[in-house]
Amino acid sequence: MIYMDNAASTSVHKDVLAAMMPYMEQMYGNPSSIHREGRMAKHAIEAARRHVAGLINADTSEIFFTSGGTESNNTILYNTDYQNIITTQIEHDSVLEPCRFRSKYDTDTNITYLPPDKFGMISPESLESAINKDTSLVSVMTANNEVGTIQPIRDLAEICHRYDVPFHTDMVQAAGKIPMDVKKMRIDMASISSHKIKGPKGVGAIYVRNGTKLNSFMHGGGQEGGFRSGTENVPAIVGFGHACKIALRQLHHTAQYVKSLRDGMVNRITSEIPKVAVNGHATHRLPGNAHLAFLGVNGEDMIIKLDEYGIAASTGSACSINKQKESHVLQAMNLPKDVITGSLRLTLSADNTAQDIDKAISAIKRAVNELRLVSPLKEKYGF
Repeated sequence: MIYMDNAASTSVHKDVLAAMMPYMEQMYGNPSSIHREGRMAKHAIEAARRHVAGLINADTSEIFFTSGGTESNNTILYNTDYQNIITTQIEHDSVLEPCRFRSKYDTDTNITYLPPDKFGMISPESLESAINKDTSLVSVMTANNEVGTIQPIRDLAEICHRYDVPFHTDMVQAAGKIPMDVKKMRIDMASISSHKIKGPKGVGAIYVRNGTKLNSFMHGGGQEGGFRSGTENVPAIVGFGHACKIALRQLHHTAQYVKSLRDGMVNRITSEIPKVAVNGHATHRLPGNAHLAFLGVNGEDMIIKLDEYGIAASTGSACSINKQKESHVLQAMNLPKDVITGSLRLTLSADNTAQDIDKAISAIKRAVNELRLVSPLKEKYGF
């Protein structure tokens, strides 16, 4: 199997797994215990916290471990101090669903959804027009999980600071793939996940800038400085920290390598297969993201065919696949229905090779040809 669905999840780096194993086999103490085994676990958590903070240039006191990006986003969006929220139409469901829930059940909550342009970009002008003295939170993702478009986060955050409004960004797809500096970008809160950067699943973090008020979401034993109670998942946290350490060390090289693979793949697909559109921004996009529309083909049929041919791909967010709905991201971008239904997301990592690209392109050409032969749109597009 050639794996090209790294936006959904990545393999665990061998060094990450090696770092985790001692905390499952020998050093399994509860980090809240004061004996030696407990102290060793606590020390490991603090070392991991330094690595996570280092990835985004935060202070260690600003990092709180969670179960992942969804919990991190929910913690912020369910905060009752934030009644008037501005977000976007293209956020991950872990932002949109809390917003919809609050709108339905909390009459005091008001949500404004900013639309993207046809490339999936949110303009600072649209935020400036929407923000006012009553706005209590702005939440805009750093990079879109489907089309890969990277937002002008610093510009958006600067507008928020002019109005004294806290700014949150879901950086799950961006952290570890592109440079992130919460200080320079003036970010107040951020959500991060481990399994997007070759760490284990089920662990993530919230960044909360010192001085930013955010109420506790989980109550109990007072772990994580009283912010997030519950016995810490020490092996996963250790793995997450180690993944951040590796990602930071290899960031520039990995981004260049993956972008080169991606660009070569997209150029070949668009030149060798007729009637293919590229979705998302041409330059402001994640290095490994390729989002393509094969006109006259159903994207889900493409996934099934490619799976048969040994290629793992997707149409969009794995987190919402069970809802069987058209992409809200592509709809918000006002793309034609044929583009939406024919879209395929290929996301690469440093594990992919030039040989993988060759095999994937051969499989894609075969799948597209087979599906277009029986397409109800065959006459429309002249296949």
